[in-house]
Order: sequence, then structure tokens, then C-alpha cells
Amino acid sequence: MVAVQKPVIAMLLQGRKRVTTLGASFEYAPGEAMVIAADIPTVSRITRASIAAPYYALVLELDPAILRALRPAVSVRSGKAPPVRVEPIDTEVIDAALRLARLLDRPEALPVLADGLLRELHYWLLMGVHGPAIAALGVPDSHAGRIARAVDILRREYARPIRVEELAEAAAMSEPAFHKHFRAITTLSPLQFQKQLRLIEARRLMLAEGAKIAQAAHMVGYASVTQFTREYGRLFHAPPGKDIRAANAVA
Repeated sequence: MVAVQKPVIAMLLQGRKRVTTLGASFEYAPGEAMVIAADIPTVSRITRASIAAPYYALVLELDPAILRALRPAVSVRSGKAPPVRVEPIDTEVIDAALRLARLLDRPEALPVLADGLLRELHYWLLMGVHGPAIAALGVPDSHAGRIARAVDILRREYARPIRVEELAEAAAMSEPAFHKHFRAITTLSPLQFQKQLRLIEARRLMLAEGAKIAQAAHMVGYASVTQFTREYGRLFHAPPGKDIRAANAVA
């Protein structure tokens, strides 16, 4: 599966998964967690699962607002950390995550307890091995925080033409600095990032909602179906019709 991934922690409970990003592949197993601490493109594949032992993972989107609120009270270990890493899950993280997951069976308790458990989970993540990788997400004036503001515009409004000047202004950067830091954090140019968002959403529309190729292309902002088909094939290694037929056959 191809995606432009938001910052998340994925805790693997059963099965195995391989994620390729930033020119490297990471495979992780039960008891391990992958942290992706930036908006970056990923290609993922479940490598071990069966009817008897399905693939199970708990995926939590990291919340910059919670990280910002915790920073004054947390002393994060120093050191530069890569934006993607796999490590054993800390005991405290497992405990908080399981208590949060159990609330799904108690919907009446969710509005009362969920916020506290989410805060606790982010606290233990900051205090553990993944702390340096995610700490910058909670600093609004860091390069990561500024680029995140531009990424938010791209995610919300990917279907319309967006000028780089608008994105640079949102990030409070000059255009050259914005281009430099955007690519350093996401590995893509702003135009490439928007293009991947459009193509991924078009694929979802065709698979999940039965949209026709031309319809999906226009819905995500393409004026030319020919251009859409060409760029779709580059990303998914097959033209839209063939790709969707293959995906539906597997399903």
C-alpha cells in the first residue's frame, strides 16, 4: 500500500509488516513499534498473516498539541533521531495503549477517560526511546512544526492549485528555505507531495466508492485524464483500470 503517512506510532501485536521509506526498509514483529515522526511517503506490505493468526496492530496518530502541552514537564533525552525507527515497545507504552484500546468496549467511558490516556501515552513516548524522534513535532517554531502547517494545507486542499508562495507564507519561511526544509522533512517537493495525495485519494475513490477513472481524476483536481493515467501508473506501477481490477480480485 502506498501512502503519504502522517506522524504515527504503529504497535504490532500479531503478524509482521515491512515499510519502505526514505530509501530504507523496516520490518517489524510483535512487541515492536514503528514511529514515523514526519509526513513522508511510505510503501507498506503485511508479510505475515493468516486466517488462524490475522495481522493486528494498534496505530495512533501523534498529536502535536499534546506534545506541546507536555514539553515543559518533560526532559527528553538528547540526540538526533531519524524520523523513522523500529524499537521494542516500552512497557509503559504498552500498558497505556491497552487501557486506551479497552475503552472501545466501553463507549460511555471514552469521553471521560480517553483524553487522559492519550496524554499519558504521549508522555511515555516522549520519555522512552522514541522521544527524540517525536519531540520536534511539539515545537511550533521548529522546522518540522512550520512545515507541518504547510502540509496541513496540502492535505485539506489537495484538489485545488496551490501556489508555493502560499505554503511558504504559512510556514513563515522564504521560498528557498521552504523548498529546502520541505524536501528534507518529507523527501518530496511540495508539488510531488500534492500529486501523491491526489493519486492516493483517487485510488481510494475508485476502490471504496466505485468511481470511474475520469470521475476520480476530476474529483482530485486533474484536468487531463491522460495525465492522470500516466502519473497514476508511475506511482502504482499499473494504469488505473488494471490496478483496480487486480486489487478487487485480491479482495
